[in-house]
Amino acid sequence: MAKPQQDSPDLQAPQERPSVEASGQDTGAKSRAESVRKQRPASTKGFVTYSSEPLNGNVPDGDPLTAWSRRKLDYKLVSPLNRRKFKVIVVGTGLAGAGCAAALGELGYNVVSYTFHDAARRAHSVAAQGGINSARAKKVDNDSLERFVKDTVKGGDFRAREADCFRLGEESVRVIDHMDAIGAPFAREYGGELRTRSFGGVQVSRTYYTRGQTGQQLQVAAARALQRQVGLGTVDLRTHREVLDLIVDDGRAKGVVVRDLYSGEIEAETAHAVVLCTGGYGNVYFRSTLAHNSNVTAAWRAHRRGAYFASPSCIQFHPTALPVSSHWQSKTTLMSESLRNDGRIWVPKNPGDDRPANQIPEDERDYYLERKYPSYGNLSPRDISSRAAREQIEAGHGVGPLRNSVYLDFRDAIDRLGKKTIEERYGNLFEMYFDATGEDPYTEPMRIAPGAHFAMGGLWSDYDMMTSVDGLFVGGEAGWGYHGANRLGANSLLSACVDGWFTLPYSIPNFLANHLGEAPLDLDAPAVQRTVEDVRARTEKLLSIGGTKGADHFHRALGDILYSDCGVARTESGLKNALKEIRALREAFWTDLRIPGTGRQLNQELERAGRIADYLEMAELMCLDALDRDESCGAHFREEHQTPDGEAMRDDDQWCFVSAWEHTDGDGLHPGQPVRHAEPLEFRAVPLQTRNYA
Repeated sequence: MAKPQQDSPDLQAPQERPSVEASGQDTGAKSRAESVRKQRPASTKGFVTYSSEPLNGNVPDGDPLTAWSRRKLDYKLVSPLNRRKFKVIVVGTGLAGAGCAAALGELGYNVVSYTFHDAARRAHSVAAQGGINSARAKKVDNDSLERFVKDTVKGGDFRAREADCFRLGEESVRVIDHMDAIGAPFAREYGGELRTRSFGGVQVSRTYYTRGQTGQQLQVAAARALQRQVGLGTVDLRTHREVLDLIVDDGRAKGVVVRDLYSGEIEAETAHAVVLCTGGYGNVYFRSTLAHNSNVTAAWRAHRRGAYFASPSCIQFHPTALPVSSHWQSKTTLMSESLRNDGRIWVPKNPGDDRPANQIPEDERDYYLERKYPSYGNLSPRDISSRAAREQIEAGHGVGPLRNSVYLDFRDAIDRLGKKTIEERYGNLFEMYFDATGEDPYTEPMRIAPGAHFAMGGLWSDYDMMTSVDGLFVGGEAGWGYHGANRLGANSLLSACVDGWFTLPYSIPNFLANHLGEAPLDLDAPAVQRTVEDVRARTEKLLSIGGTKGADHFHRALGDILYSDCGVARTESGLKNALKEIRALREAFWTDLRIPGTGRQLNQELERAGRIADYLEMAELMCLDALDRDESCGAHFREEHQTPDGEAMRDDDQWCFVSAWEHTDGDGLHPGQPVRHAEPLEFRAVPLQTRNYA
């Protein structure tokens, strides 16, 4: 039986914060590190193997509040005259990738930037609409850096690195000022101060925004900064290239192999270091809020070359997505969490009530989030809000033609503030909803439902953002460090900006300083040629299957498996069933896939097939991770581990660590048993407690 934590009405900070050096030691950290060596769940026997030694996250000792400033002071530097002697590959041009490439270029390094888009500004960061958090504490509402960290650690259900969260909060102040300076048109108060609003899991107003277009405007500003470096010649931007493998020589990342999506040519590029900023893998579910092209391929190929993958089962289901309306629908649409500032979520009290929403009287409406979580109400964290919506739908209170959604109602806000104010705050989001559904949210409630969205998991990296492969760094959603088992809204754009602009440009030079005088690997080197041949062989293998079904057929089937058995809730039996079905689906994929055309031309079916082949391996690791983690935490909700009132029940005595998985080759079509490494987590400033948003 999992041992529950001591309950607390909220994670209240003490009146005076004592020094961690003096009294804030996490006294259970040593015993939890020892439990890593012993933890072997019976449910995963025969599925995985285990490393007995705890994984070192290279976190500075001492007070996490000062860890980042102390680490920066210890970093080695590269002098301005030597920077042009180094070349760095940055994959991805979203907020993390564009920021990293632009910053390194501005510093004087030679940067090669890759994107499979036709322009850097098309990266998926544009889709994050609602806002970006910062601990600037400009409002008199008792916000602070410590409260930011408390909210973030608590929001992630104590499965993130505390020291990383302090860095996120500390650099958040510079992020807002920087993005404002390079052109992001943040909303402003009448007197000129930047305006903020609230987001889920937070009781203060720390979210900066540009109407409902925050990600788009930040991405435009970052892409413009990147293009400035392209014009100056420090960044070589290569579009329409998809990274298909990582070149590793003598245990170190030394380049990438890419495919030109127009010509089909396979190309190799080498450098002193490689940075992956390639986004998340929520599209593994087929129907997700991500753009169709978003994928896991670059990160997954790096995983196959030795990079550990952390917490792959931790997927966030956004509670404010549009519901699936029919089987032919290929994705879901995200409605910004910012809508929950003024919209009220409810369902009919009577199951099966099919009256139009406006005909259901007030006393027959259940505002269930306000009822269950009165302190946070409609701004409860995403994992909790999604589970609550799922409970209502499965209990027969769902609304809409397919009974698969709940209402998000702006009636009271319009009556209180007026239509003009609501239009100023959310006008473009209301237009988007109308375009997608044909329904006017000004006169009738929106219908929303949980949809696969953000990946808290990603390539494992240490405090310096370097993966388990020497010289391979990771940033943005492709990494894992800040969000634990559940990301708070508006921390996504922030983490990408912090990584790209204010973390990687410090930690990468620290690595490069040890390699002054070395040249990038020659393109004729055996490691380069082997990797190129591996990519060519895999491409030819996909093209030669000659089956009867397109790649999307298998992707859709995979999504159905995952939504059913590794979705908002999981069980041991469901996960074991999913593993069987995924393996069978993978065999069908490699025997019955049909790709028209050749690899020597633009071939989007070939692109999709390669990505789905990776998803079919990724999905197995997700289910293994979910099966192995025999507790509930954040978005990882095992039905076997819940409190009497249906909340997630952590087991800190056994599971207060991050699982980082090592790939092993298997026989034929299937990977071998992955090896689980574990990094114990310490909480010095925010003590381990039960999350309670009531």
